[in-house]
Amino acid sequence: PSTWNAAPRDDAAGHGPYEASMIETKVKIPDKPLEILRVIHSFDPCLACATHLYDTKGKEVAVVRCGEC
Repeated sequence: PSTWNAAPRDDAAGHGPYEASMIETKVKIPDKPLEILRVIHSFDPCLACATHLYDTKGKEVAVVRCGEC
């Protein structure tokens, strides 16, 4: 279920499924992180309606909302 897949950590404090699948995902255009949306859509086509992209220092780079992808 999406609730389990979307959890940021698993029961052993490891990466949750969404988070693990995005590690090392390259984003070509930072203000349009379509690669991230595609990864999330592969789990649940409705869940990527508000995706936030952060750089390695935690600064928000982009927010993509429904209708923008």
